[in-house]
Amino acid sequence: MLLLAILIGVIAGLGAIAIRMAITFISDLSFPGSGDLLTNINNLPWWWILAMPTLGGLIVGPIIYFFAPEAKGTGVPEVMQAVLVKGGRIRPRVAIAKAICSSITIGTGNSVGREGPIIQIGSSIGSTFAQFFQISGTRTKTLVGCGAAAGIAAAFNAPIAGALFAVEIILMDFAVAQFSPIVIASVTATVISHKFEGNFAAFLVPHYELNSSLEIFLYCILGIACGLISSLFIKSISLVDKAVESTFKLPEYLKPGLGGLHIGLMALVFPQIMGVGYGSINLALQGEFLWQLALVLVFLKILATSITLGFGGSGGIFAPSLFVGAMLGAGFGALAQELWPSLNISIGAYALVGMGGIVAGTTRAPITAIIMIFELTNQYDVILPLMLTCILSLIISQKLSQESIYSIKLIKKNISIKRGQEQNIMKDLYVSDLVPSPVVPLLNTASFNEIVQKATSQRSPYLPIVNKNNQLQGMVSLHDIKSYLLEPDLLSDLIIAQDIMLTNPKSVVGDESLFQALEKMEASDLLGLPKIDGIKTKKLVGMVWQKDILDAYHCEVRRRDITSNLADQLYQKQNLTHVDMHGVSLIEIPTPKSFIGKSLIELDVRAKYGVLVLTVKRTNEGKTEVIPFPGPAYVIGEKDSLLVVAGATEAITGLQSLV
Repeated sequence: MLLLAILIGVIAGLGAIAIRMAITFISDLSFPGSGDLLTNINNLPWWWILAMPTLGGLIVGPIIYFFAPEAKGTGVPEVMQAVLVKGGRIRPRVAIAKAICSSITIGTGNSVGREGPIIQIGSSIGSTFAQFFQISGTRTKTLVGCGAAAGIAAAFNAPIAGALFAVEIILMDFAVAQFSPIVIASVTATVISHKFEGNFAAFLVPHYELNSSLEIFLYCILGIACGLISSLFIKSISLVDKAVESTFKLPEYLKPGLGGLHIGLMALVFPQIMGVGYGSINLALQGEFLWQLALVLVFLKILATSITLGFGGSGGIFAPSLFVGAMLGAGFGALAQELWPSLNISIGAYALVGMGGIVAGTTRAPITAIIMIFELTNQYDVILPLMLTCILSLIISQKLSQESIYSIKLIKKNISIKRGQEQNIMKDLYVSDLVPSPVVPLLNTASFNEIVQKATSQRSPYLPIVNKNNQLQGMVSLHDIKSYLLEPDLLSDLIIAQDIMLTNPKSVVGDESLFQALEKMEASDLLGLPKIDGIKTKKLVGMVWQKDILDAYHCEVRRRDITSNLADQLYQKQNLTHVDMHGVSLIEIPTPKSFIGKSLIELDVRAKYGVLVLTVKRTNEGKTEVIPFPGPAYVIGEKDSLLVVAGATEAITGLQSLV
């Protein structure tokens, strides 16, 4: 895993460099001139500014539609989807398609960023390695995380932020067991980036100073503003996407061209919205924007990015989030400087903190945002206002919009990330997999005394009520009978079960998933539900309790961990470590000399030692071959060095004594 992490870091780092070079090359062709991008755009005729983003969209559309639909959009949601529902598997062609499409989209001036594509390309590289080496389970996801971390690290020269981005956004699990490879991939990509481009700074970061403690209150206001704008950004992406889908009935491969035309029209007046916008970010960090223009660009960049993505363009949201944050911070700082000149405000500092605030609010990854800005500045003084702004932005954004700028696209596909792994496992298990708890029901004609006796004689808080054909009629809970216990003698002959039972209670059947059963329990506010044999017959089978579902979930998680680790070790021909499953052990041992030259049926290890031989490893000319489930006629050879056996712990100990 560590060697693969290094290799992924190297390739992803080179990929990030290649993407930057490709974008620069296409941008120079699209907007020729001797100055920077903004200067070149201002010196070109109006029709050229309209034509370039339109042409870029017309080239990209067919590539996405016919070759790799996953290359459409920002890239990060697609990686998250692969981790959540595909076990981390991404088609290798996605890396090629994403690199081409994003380079053309950004290079021709469409309003998206390059970080999302770099993340998707790196993740695709990690997934490709996992598939090539037949790595399964959580390790595949770890390699996907390695690629994502390497992409961010190479893009921003920020290895710590890259690793945190992978676990906070891509894997959504800070407790990931394979964190070491992610860190190594991130560091490796940064080293590669340094080797080819030097220890560059992604932005021209100003020196940060907190000139007055009163500025803390201004940063609080900035944090609230960042939260509001972050929520607007998230909703804008969704609303424009829906509007395009319902309004423009064009073939999908033509829509990016129409989106590019819209960008060109906006750029005739505000060319700053084109491309990744790093030049404009640097101007904001140096305090060279009027506050009025900076605040206008906040909303125009949100609209431009929403249009590019809504019409099917290919590119990321990370850089636009940084652009919006820089403009918001610069505009806020410049306005505050006019209102309170005595504070001697550093406009660039507010732009810098605003970048972190918008990233935290849109991505819902505050730790990544804080560490990234800290790595860009290498200044500890920025931490206090940065943390304050990022957390306030996160809180406000979460209040106004439940989903992040990445997860909102997954929700549209009915993929939930809030209970991602748990929900997916629950959907794979069924009520029929559980053994229902036995229960002795009450007839609907049972007297009140019988109800009380049954309730006090068993621990169950619920009593299912059936008719004479054992068909479920209702439920009586202990809570239902409390109010009648004050006068039990008077009620014993007057009330029967049918009078106090809950009619038409929710129930479960065998073909329902445990996720559906748990949802029914939550909706009913019950800890258990009766299981019936069918919706029509309604014959009571037993009770299914919330505890049974949780036990089944934990067993399934453990089973998946064990099997994925076992599969990884077998495929990679590693020595199998000891695995214990409730008294049954799985272990790899050297072949006893007394076994050589004998068939498995002659050895009869199952009868003599109480174990099963699952695999045999044969070494021939330096190559190791795994022979799974050898037949009874298989003869153990001299080069069969190891056996994988399963059995009771005591039995395996006896077999090991022969070695």
